[in-house]
Amino acid sequence: MSKVPAAENTLRVLAFLGAQRGPVPAAAIASALHLPRSTVYHLLAVLTEHGFVLHFPEARRYGLGVAAYELSSGFSRQQPLSRLGRPIVAALVDAIGESGHVAVLHGRDVVYIVEERAPRRPRLVTDVGVRLPAHLTASGRALLATLPREQLRALYPDSDAFEDRTGAGPRSYAELRTVVTEARERGYATEDGEVTPGFASVAVSVRDHAGWPAAGIAVTFPRENIPAEGWDALAARVRDAAAELSRRIRGS
Repeated sequence: MSKVPAAENTLRVLAFLGAQRGPVPAAAIASALHLPRSTVYHLLAVLTEHGFVLHFPEARRYGLGVAAYELSSGFSRQQPLSRLGRPIVAALVDAIGESGHVAVLHGRDVVYIVEERAPRRPRLVTDVGVRLPAHLTASGRALLATLPREQLRALYPDSDAFEDRTGAGPRSYAELRTVVTEARERGYATEDGEVTPGFASVAVSVRDHAGWPAAGIAVTFPRENIPAEGWDALAARVRDAAAELSRRIRGS
C-alpha cells in the first residue's frame, strides 16, 4: 500500500486522463481506477481548482487542463528524450559499429533528436533537427505502425500526402498499410534505399508509460555491410535499446 494514497490516486487520475482521446465522465474514471466516486470527485475538484483538469459541465466530463499542458511543455523544454536516448544510442553504435539515431513523430514527418555516427562511417542526412517524411524512414514506419488505423488514415488522406525522395517507397495509403502491417508483425521497421540510395535502416518504436509511441530508435548502415538475413539479429539489438529507453522514460 502507498504511504501517500491521496498523492498516488491524484497521479493515477492524471495519467488516466492523459491516456484518453477526449474528456471522460467521473464515473468512468472511478470505474477504471477502482476508486470510490466520492474520492474521484474530491480529487477532480482540487485538480480543477489548480488548472490541471478542465470540467465540461454540459457534457459532464473531465479532461486535462492548461496546467497539465504547461508540465508537458516543460518536459519538452528539458529535452528528456534526447538526454536519455543519447547514451543508449551511443552504446548501441559502439556495439554494432553502425550509426544510430532517435527520432520523434511530428505530423507526417519524423524529426531527429539524437544522431550518433559510427567511426569511419559517412555523414547521413539524419542530423539533429532534420525532418524527413515518416513513411519513407524506418523510424517513421516503426512509429506509424503503432498508431490506430483511423489516425494513420487521417495523416495520409490522399496521394498528395506521399512525398518522394528516391523514387522508392509507398505512394498510396494501401501501400503504406502494407508496409506498417509488415513492420508490426515483424516487430521492427525497415527501409532500403528509400531515404538515401545504398543505405538501409532498421528501427523499433519506444513506448511511454501509457503505451503510446514516444520515439523511434534506428540504425543506418551501408547496404553491403549487413545482408538482409542479418537484419533480424540487428533489430534485436535495436529492440533492447528501445526497451531500455522506454524503461527510463517511465522512470522504472
